[in-house]
Amino acid sequence: MAKMSSPTETERCIESLIAVFQKYAGKDGNNSKLSKTEFLTFMNTELAAFTKKLDLNCDGQLDFQEFLNLIGGMAIACHDSFIMSARFQK
Repeated sequence: MAKMSSPTETERCIESLIAVFQKYAGKDGNNSKLSKTEFLTFMNTELAAFTKKLDLNCDGQLDFQEFLNLIGGMAIACHDSFIMSARFQK
């Protein structure tokens, strides 16, 4: 009988992402989606350290520049995703 190999690092990461999603989704009734409340709970619990890194002046709030850093980063990620998607459609 063939021995099953251990999961790869990528497989473990995917399993972890699924587990985190399942941990927060469904408390409001639908376990296939995150409600706004569930998403906020996820953000405040899982990404609190990330949020603190955005707060460059450590005042516990995001000023406009810090907000733009977040939104700009998201815009860059979306743009990169669109570029990659266009390449795969050719």
